[in-house]
Amino acid sequence: MEWDEFDRVSLHVVAEASGQAIGTGRLLPDGHIGRMAVLAPWRGRGVGSALFQALLRAAADAGHRRVLLSAQSRVQDFYRRFGFESEGPPYVEAGIDHVAMARDLVPLTKSPSSR
Repeated sequence: MEWDEFDRVSLHVVAEASGQAIGTGRLLPDGHIGRMAVLAPWRGRGVGSALFQALLRAAADAGHRRVLLSAQSRVQDFYRRFGFESEGPPYVEAGIDHVAMARDLVPLTKSPSSR
């Protein structure tokens, strides 16, 4: 568990099952996505994708034209599926290999059923 000065000003998304938090992520005011985490038993079941799509939608709704994140190197392919590309060399953060990734956003339109 880690808290920082951005928690109060960020949008947090949480996935729940049977009243228990099983995944989370946040969108910072500057368009960075971070703190993506899904409990191990729930990985590979679409929870992370649903959380990430909600964060991308929120970023677009907030008017961000570009979204950035710091990905653990071992999960780069997850973010690539959403159109993210690596930027710059790998680096170590908290003892774990990471890479900066980014994606330009195009305006996301609401489906007719959500109007």
